[in-house]
Amino acid sequence: MPIPTECVGSLPRPMYLQQAFADYDAGKISLAELVKAQDKSVEDSIKRMEATGQELVTDGEQRASSFATYPITDTLGGTGLVDNMKADGQYFAIFDDGHHRQLPRLVRGRFRYKTFAYDNFKLSKPYASKPMKQAVIAPSMMYLTYPLTGEVEGYPKSDFVKDLVAECVKDIRGCFEAGAKRVSIDFTEGRLASKNDPRNPWTGAQLLKTFIDLNNQVLANFTAEERKDIGIHTCPGGDCDSVHSHEVDYHELLPSLFQINAGYFLIQLSSEKDKEKVYREIGQTIRKDAEGVKQVAFIGVVDPLNPTVESPEQIRDALITASKYIAKDQLGATDDCGFSPFSIDVKPKHGSPDFARDIAFQKIANRRSLTCTGISISDQKDVVRWDRQ
Repeated sequence: MPIPTECVGSLPRPMYLQQAFADYDAGKISLAELVKAQDKSVEDSIKRMEATGQELVTDGEQRASSFATYPITDTLGGTGLVDNMKADGQYFAIFDDGHHRQLPRLVRGRFRYKTFAYDNFKLSKPYASKPMKQAVIAPSMMYLTYPLTGEVEGYPKSDFVKDLVAECVKDIRGCFEAGAKRVSIDFTEGRLASKNDPRNPWTGAQLLKTFIDLNNQVLANFTAEERKDIGIHTCPGGDCDSVHSHEVDYHELLPSLFQINAGYFLIQLSSEKDKEKVYREIGQTIRKDAEGVKQVAFIGVVDPLNPTVESPEQIRDALITASKYIAKDQLGATDDCGFSPFSIDVKPKHGSPDFARDIAFQKIANRRSLTCTGISISDQKDVVRWDRQ
């Protein structure tokens, strides 16, 4: 029985693309020139990902400002920010190396996306010869653009939530209609919601249940058959080779995570200290029936923040260990996180974004180079037999 494998989504942007974003922010180049650089990087990203053997490819999010802000601004520098937001919102996250990422703040209604993930998907799809997936932002991240306390004048939070859910549904449905075979929802804020960092007040506001409910409100608009191909990605962050919530025990998230009625989950695990503890809890809490869908856990077997390339044998061993705790028909393999969720990322541990990009494709190739060809019984125990492709 094959073990499925899938990328989270993003790849490091090459230096020429990061420079193009900076030049566009500075008014040195036109939007058309930025798009030309994006096209070049997208074509290279898809070609190289297809060469790894990955069946379901992505454009590496080369067109997106970031996984979190693509719907509301053209660049991380704030160029093209929607006119009913200001750039001075609350921090999304404060990372362990001291840097932070800040969200815009909604100042008046109504909440609407400026750019949908399917807009970028349509531009990138012609470069692919294999099926593609698309990542979208979770409603819970966009929820943080509304003030934590008080209300936007004339636009109560209840109206905002209705609009937010509708835009997220439109984003996912539009991706499928454009030809995406799978859609995964980025939900890194799930683990961060339990950090209770006094520097970042929303993390202490006990928002996890609100976040779970928001995601389920979105998923309620899709059939069980559709939800088989809608995933949820969780991780402790990944930006500039740093994390934001790795110290939060996974137990704070996992039981709630699988209450989301998605068909599959992309879960950071390669960089986790006590992997078997997490494998065990996944096996205990993942559902065989989530409103008509059997959930599948794609465990992280390579670490995008570490330039050391995991060998196929290391990846094999991680999956064999995980299969002791997670039913084999509910087990898959993935990367811990997107390789570069933000468009400007110098990748300091790697030395440069271009080197990090080469490393990313090596890691994907090694993850993909193993295929589970069958399950046999030996010494009264299940043994997963692996072959190199």
